[in-house]
Amino acid sequence: MEDKTLREHFTSSETWTRGLFMVLFAILYSIAEIVVGAVAVFQFVATLLTGRRNPRLLRLGEDLSSYIYHCLRFLTYASDDRPYPFSSWPSPDCKTEPPAAHDGNEPVEPHANTNDRTAPPGDH
Repeated sequence: MEDKTLREHFTSSETWTRGLFMVLFAILYSIAEIVVGAVAVFQFVATLLTGRRNPRLLRLGEDLSSYIYHCLRFLTYASDDRPYPFSSWPSPDCKTEPPAAHDGNEPVEPHANTNDRTAPPGDH
């Protein structure tokens, strides 16, 4: 009985099809990871040059992180939904964390302590 069950598992076209899609999404994940690294570098350079975050790069970073999240859920069997291009591009709104409290247009203050509510403004 076990040999028959094992044979069925090894000959299941559904399992092999998923395996092929897993290889595809592992490759797409690797490409997206490289692009995220480039976005991070460009965002850093933009911040150095302008003192502000680039809103387009913020949006791209959010989109890519959502896509990577969907790829990883598929690769780890946490979801059976195939990521883009076999479904719609994921929205950053589907994250489990609340959205960031910035729009990307405020100046970057690297040494500001936003959690210190006792100090008057400007005395950080």
